[in-house]
Amino acid sequence: MSERADALRCARELFDVTWRHGQAPQVADELDAIVSAQQANRGEARPLFHPLVPKASKLATIRAFSTRAGLSKPTTVLLEALVHYHALHLLPTVAAGFRERLNRKQGVIQATVTTASPLPAEKAQALSARLSQFTGRQVALQARVDPSIIGGVVTQVESTVYDGSVTRQLARMRRNLVENV
Repeated sequence: MSERADALRCARELFDVTWRHGQAPQVADELDAIVSAQQANRGEARPLFHPLVPKASKLATIRAFSTRAGLSKPTTVLLEALVHYHALHLLPTVAAGFRERLNRKQGVIQATVTTASPLPAEKAQALSARLSQFTGRQVALQARVDPSIIGGVVTQVESTVYDGSVTRQLARMRRNLVENV
């Protein structure tokens, strides 16, 4: 079985347990926060991933972090299990799988908006509200920045992509010019 499949199975099992006990939203938020912190502080987290650092030292670090951050028991147990099985690198996949299950259970759809520069919070909220109106469901919006689109917006709601980027419009114009020459 692949590591991704293992991570998604872990997310499914953790979700099933935490959903029954009403802890799933809290655990999802904790996992998202940990993954964000891990990505922002890669250098500081490096010892947790190094194979020569003893497992006992990694577990002590995880326990101290969990206590200091006030993490729930399920999140702490997950982190300890990932350390025990040398699989802490799978945490982002577990967190994404967990969040996807929670969203599906709550009837929330995932949307991604890509802009050339950072989207102000009030515009992101307005876009989320508009997408919720359009789809008739609650929308969890994730904003991304990609300067290569030059301007405009690319919005993906589940598997449907609405490409209003300047790059796309220029490509369309170029194609029309070539076809009409």
